[in-house]
Amino acid sequence: MNIKDRIQSIQKQIQMEAHHCQRNFSDIQLVAVSKKHSADHVWSAIQAGASILGENYIQEARDKIKDIELMHQKNPHVPKPSWHFIGHLQRNKAKYAVRCFDLIHSVDSIELAEEIDRCAQKQNKHQNILIQVSTGETTKSGMMPHHLESMLQAAMSLSNIAICGLMIMPPYSDHPEDSRPHFKHLAGLLKQIKTHSGQQTQHPLNHLSMGMTGDYHVAIQEGATFIRVGTAIFGNRPIESISIKEKT
Repeated sequence: MNIKDRIQSIQKQIQMEAHHCQRNFSDIQLVAVSKKHSADHVWSAIQAGASILGENYIQEARDKIKDIELMHQKNPHVPKPSWHFIGHLQRNKAKYAVRCFDLIHSVDSIELAEEIDRCAQKQNKHQNILIQVSTGETTKSGMMPHHLESMLQAAMSLSNIAICGLMIMPPYSDHPEDSRPHFKHLAGLLKQIKTHSGQQTQHPLNHLSMGMTGDYHVAIQEGATFIRVGTAIFGNRPIESISIKEKT
């Protein structure tokens, strides 16, 4: 199967799962995770209908976005995608993330939220963000659940960010059902936060970014609005790129 066939297959599966869960298909958005894949592969995905691209590394994304912009100049009829940052973000790279991305999924501290707000103010931009919640794994970033509400209260006072929801990355497992408790917990946290904070125009709190190639079916069942799928669209990452560690 080529990239177009894979995207169409995944969209069909999303639609079927949404119907099974009695959810609206339009409420579930596919983020095509293109880290370590070439701009040519990304362009193929865009031509095949991928409307959101997810990137993990700032420098790689900056270069790739420039290449895609050049391709768009030659092919203006192709719809432009939305770019989402889904990797760990260091504060000293926040200005680049604000410059390049429509949504940042991985805000994991009030200090990072404040830096994003400062950068967005300088760029005259209102930056959409998600708060990443920790599963307790020490190797992964995220806000501890018991600190989440106090962090959100502080972040909601910032004028140049919009908090759109929550994100989580469960521990890797070959069994999709292992992810369900994490997805269910995240959905419960979002519901609790919305109840306590009330309806705020600036901070819609409508999104749950959860689920990847191996467990997105379960994520949809538990309320995901963004699923982050890479391997099922682009195939395995090139072998030479897997060992490359890039600071973000």
